[in-house]
Amino acid sequence: MKTVFVCLALALILAGCSKPRVYAPDDVVARASYRHPGPPSLTLYTMVNNRTGSGAHSGLLINASERVIFDPAGSFYSEATPERHDVLFGITPAMEKGYRSAHARSTYHVVSQTIDVTAEQAQIAYQLALQAGPVMDALCTSSLSELLSQVPGFESIRRVMYPNKLMAQFEQIPGVTTTRYYEDDDPDLQKALEEGVTPLAE
Repeated sequence: MKTVFVCLALALILAGCSKPRVYAPDDVVARASYRHPGPPSLTLYTMVNNRTGSGAHSGLLINASERVIFDPAGSFYSEATPERHDVLFGITPAMEKGYRSAHARSTYHVVSQTIDVTAEQAQIAYQLALQAGPVMDALCTSSLSELLSQVPGFESIRRVMYPNKLMAQFEQIPGVTTTRYYEDDDPDLQKALEEGVTPLAE
């Protein structure tokens, strides 16, 4: 009987750690699909606390056969970016800026590390992202580092739990360019989403 209670308790804990499963219909994803004219590339996003310098979240922009963001266990939402298991579709330039803007606020800024890759590398990352989610809370960086380590040319990436550690590893890859994005709006992410992302969906 004790074993049964332990199993039930563990199931409840795991259920509480995972976000609701979201899987947009085919027609919705097809309408939102966006192919960016730029070169195939990967951009690692790291949300950094402005006060402590610690990393809070990781995301990955993948410019492959279409441009998507793998946002494991993320909170970003817009009607213009349908989601399938933590993969956001329809990442136009406006929506990419909206993603960064939603996370950058008075308490956090966004570090973007971009590297051009081959079409094959980008497509492998894209397929791995489609297969990776949904990701449990607190495992965003772990899932991202595991994904990257499976992309040819990124085998040096070790699986880590902390965003800053993944950011430091990514920085060591030749060809990476880094930018930092700051805003000074409401520290509450949900308010930032409501104020900054909704107009992009109109």
